[in-house]
Amino acid sequence: MPDTDALPINTVLPELRSALERPGAVVLAAPPGSGKTTLVPLRLLGEPWLTGRILMLEPRRLAARAAAARMAELLGEAPGGRVGYRVRFDSRVSAATRIEVVTEGILTRRLQRDPALEGVSLVIFDEFHERSLQADLGLALCWDVAHALREDLRLLVMSATLDTEAVAGLLKAPVVVGGGRSWPVTVHYRERPLSAPIARATVEAILGALGRERGDLLAFLPGAGEICQAERLLSQRLGPEVEICPLYGDLGKQQQDHAIRPSAHGRRRVVLATAIAETSLTIEGVTTVVDSGWARLPAFDPNSGLTRLQTQRVSRASAEQRAGRAGRLGPGVCYRLWSAAEHSALPPHTPAEILGADLALELANWGVGDPAQLAWLDPPPKGAYAQAVELLRGLDALDRKGRITPAGQRMAGLGLHPRLAHMLGYAAASGQRSLGADLAALLSERDLLRRRTADLPAPVDIEERLHLLRRWRRSPANRHGERSEGG
Repeated sequence: MPDTDALPINTVLPELRSALERPGAVVLAAPPGSGKTTLVPLRLLGEPWLTGRILMLEPRRLAARAAAARMAELLGEAPGGRVGYRVRFDSRVSAATRIEVVTEGILTRRLQRDPALEGVSLVIFDEFHERSLQADLGLALCWDVAHALREDLRLLVMSATLDTEAVAGLLKAPVVVGGGRSWPVTVHYRERPLSAPIARATVEAILGALGRERGDLLAFLPGAGEICQAERLLSQRLGPEVEICPLYGDLGKQQQDHAIRPSAHGRRRVVLATAIAETSLTIEGVTTVVDSGWARLPAFDPNSGLTRLQTQRVSRASAEQRAGRAGRLGPGVCYRLWSAAEHSALPPHTPAEILGADLALELANWGVGDPAQLAWLDPPPKGAYAQAVELLRGLDALDRKGRITPAGQRMAGLGLHPRLAHMLGYAAASGQRSLGADLAALLSERDLLRRRTADLPAPVDIEERLHLLRRWRRSPANRHGERSEGG
């Protein structure tokens, strides 16, 4: 395999192989740049206990496709051979596939259909430090499978941080610690807090950094709205010698892949990204990072009873991950759009998503009535879980004894919040399937019309929002079959 012998992960592979000889769980801690994502699965292909596939979980679709493409390239193949991937709306797998890279929600759906994970010898949880809801749930379910159904199943939890004591203690697993390969990154803070809007302030910082630094630049913004604003402002002030590349979840596959590749014309690049570029990916050529310090994170909305994305300050751990993107290929620079005093006040870590999520339907579908029956790093809060169970009973998803009903099973198969899943079922039974789907889309995303008058929310006009959605669907791009890829 070319270009891989010098990667730091090679030094701990013998220890990792030895730890995985016994069924159970192993924790691998290795920082970004060590090569763990691409090399570990490949180096395990020849192990005698590996009679089935390796399932490797990635937190995002772009990361899953990129990891599979890189591993396939190292084998001299295209994705879909010995290495494949399966994400929402797209898959490249075959009978020859030995390593299948999937997003975390794909694993949850597979477990519900096939609890024994037939044909799988090893499940790898990559980038577990992100603590996404589906990663926590997937680990709890896989650990249950390993104890109840598959004593031969092996689990490997990989993290980019050395804070592994909690997960190692939970799984009673040995810890293998690997080194990284990163260069020093010089961090600059603002002297004063931001006063301009996020997109405009980020653009000014980008323009200043382009004049002072060399190489490509990666800027972190909260979401697609700010990225589109920044792209428009930059295009007005930069010439054709600089290529502006947006990178966020709703972009199509080709646009995402284009953003992480070096420029085909040798132009300097500015990549405008959400947290999608915070971990898992290496964007070649980046020597400078501009970090707005904001991200869209899941948060429970008591008004709707749903979890929505809200703009929040990043944690110190996330800020370090972002700065590290500048030091993957050589010494780098990071410009943070907040002061050193503000940095010290940031939360140390991003809270685990499970602490504000609703898992009652997933667990009922698994046959679990009490979360305490499973192993969790952070168990679902008892009060919130009890409220979720009452909601499911009101939606006829659970019977009086807390067992899932046929209606609940159909709702679980949709992969939506129970309220939305119930609404879709009701709409289908009433002959209004299309209307139900449109309403579910509107309710599960941020409001199309976020107007405010005197700091009071504007009256909710669902008809107006339905009209906008249908007008977008009739636009020329969508009539010709272009479809965005979800977040």
